[in-house]
Amino acid sequence: MVRMSRGVGLAVAALVASALVAAAPQARADDFYKGKTFTVVVGFTPGGGYDTYARNLARHIGKHIPGDPTVIVQNMPSAGSLTAVRYLNLTAPKDGTVMVIFNPGMVTQSIVQPDKINLDFHEYSWVGVVTPDYRVCYGYGDKSPKTWDEMMHRKEFILGSTGKASGNYINGATLRDVFHAPVKQIMGYPGSAEQRLAIEQGALDGDCGSYSSIPQEWINKGLAHAFVRFTKDRPAEIPESAVYIGTFATSDAQQKLLNLLNGGDEVGRPFIMSRQVPADHLAVVRKAFDDTMKDPDFLADMAKQELPVHPLTGDQAEKIVNELIGVPPDIVAQAKSIYE
Repeated sequence: MVRMSRGVGLAVAALVASALVAAAPQARADDFYKGKTFTVVVGFTPGGGYDTYARNLARHIGKHIPGDPTVIVQNMPSAGSLTAVRYLNLTAPKDGTVMVIFNPGMVTQSIVQPDKINLDFHEYSWVGVVTPDYRVCYGYGDKSPKTWDEMMHRKEFILGSTGKASGNYINGATLRDVFHAPVKQIMGYPGSAEQRLAIEQGALDGDCGSYSSIPQEWINKGLAHAFVRFTKDRPAEIPESAVYIGTFATSDAQQKLLNLLNGGDEVGRPFIMSRQVPADHLAVVRKAFDDTMKDPDFLADMAKQELPVHPLTGDQAEKIVNELIGVPPDIVAQAKSIYE
């Protein structure tokens, strides 16, 4: 029989107790989700790009959350997804059973119009990003503009938008206010599905938005003509005709303004929770998100729908957002006119 001195025995006991205490929060978090319902809230109507990403994620993330909770999707369209974001810190449960996908252009708006939007993104925890938002502007149909030059020489290029917080509004307004393009924007569409219908019916000339949100049928039939993009990187799926908008900048100040206006695109399909969610529950969901991004079944579903997956972890997304929040005041001042 091995004998230990009283001092050694006490030290071993202390180490065991410490390990048990450290493991206890994770064990509680692992047990917590059993029998629960986990809700993915979408800040837009069904059928659009954000909704599609949310539903694909919802089909797979549950098996990566210990306890295998039931996962549902809830649409909460209003104010360009602002209502859904505010919901997290107002009436949503703060226990880690609710997360939101929203328009990341709202991050920039919170910097440019802090009084109006009344959001501090330091009060939210970033779960992860499925892909940066590779955004373009495109014309629809044979009579639409197919190049930047053709768009600039039109009498009018009519676009739709859900509201001034939305990414497609900012993209269109950037063309109009920074480059004096003949863009007219019609506000009040509930979501991208309704805008696509208006485009097909001829009420709108095209759209600015995520390339992945353009119906694949339009691309296959040569109906959607992307003529400008808002990220410097161009993934293979985006045609060369979509020229980087920074190419048209005529000064360093104008380039910095574009970086601010388009900065939210780097966290393009973002999922967030309230900062009030317990850290151990957030850690569980973050790991489940990261595991889902590597799940062969999830990746196969996304590939079938030709939806890009270029994930960022919650920590990576949070770092990008913190850098964006630190933009110099003089650049912020220049961006205000686009939001007003």
